[in-house]
Amino acid sequence: MMNRVTEVMQTVLPVFLMLVTGMVLRSRNIISREGINALKKVVVNISLPAVLLGAFATSSYSVMDIVVPLLMFLICCMAWGMGLVSAKLFNMKSGFVPFLTTGFEAGMLGYALFNMLYGTEKTTDFTRIDLGQVLFVFTLYKILLGRNFGDKKPAKLLIKEMLLSPIIIAIFAGVLIGATGLYKALIPSGLNGVFTACTDFFSAPTSAIILLTIGYDLVFSDIPWIPALKAVMLRFVIMLLMRCLLVAVLDIIWKDSGLTQAVNLMFILPPPFVLPVFADDEKQRVYVSSVLSLSTLAAIIGFAVLAAWHPL
Repeated sequence: MMNRVTEVMQTVLPVFLMLVTGMVLRSRNIISREGINALKKVVVNISLPAVLLGAFATSSYSVMDIVVPLLMFLICCMAWGMGLVSAKLFNMKSGFVPFLTTGFEAGMLGYALFNMLYGTEKTTDFTRIDLGQVLFVFTLYKILLGRNFGDKKPAKLLIKEMLLSPIIIAIFAGVLIGATGLYKALIPSGLNGVFTACTDFFSAPTSAIILLTIGYDLVFSDIPWIPALKAVMLRFVIMLLMRCLLVAVLDIIWKDSGLTQAVNLMFILPPPFVLPVFADDEKQRVYVSSVLSLSTLAAIIGFAVLAAWHPL
């Protein structure tokens, strides 16, 4: 029993300590907001793309690598629709409610937690689930946000931004290297080891930096508790339903897919952290940021539960 507790602590305690470190850095003004934003740019533009490049390049491909992202895209659309209907049903007046009940912050949180819990060798499982929601967030999600909150960028500009995103470039490059057999072709010469060493080196600080920046952003003062908790609970119920639906469908079309762990981790994640940017009204910005903070805390608690449940 004591060994089990120790094993769980080895996974969970570093996460909590890094979050607390980020909070301390903010409270003592050791790092400025500009410094944290710079660290986020390092993650989004360098270390996270390296994680994705390595994961997709070393993956094996089948027809299910098309089906699973499509399923995830549809799940995200259904969750948005359920959020829209629920907001009217429960008299939740913020127009952000549907956007808080769909999409996942996999980039700035999911990969860090998944790799800590299940290891980088299983990252491909998570990327299979993530790809569909990434395509949803970069396309339909952004279009709907723009239509509802005034950032009506032309479709051509949205497509350009998506295609030029380092994360999308890394995904497509990784798929190209893996699906064409180029990575396997490098094995006899040993150059695959060089490729892996480079991606591993660039991706190594990802988890620590991500958790540090999230801890910095966790602010619980001035939270409108009742409306924020209402949104968090609504998301929890919708995510639980969508998780059960996805697992059931996967079990029918792809028996023993091995994706349940990735699905479990994905569906405890908070909504995309970009949402407050679209809130012009200060009251709405506080509301959205509060829901994100509480959802992030709930995700960390969920991570601890998964760590205790998962046979390490």
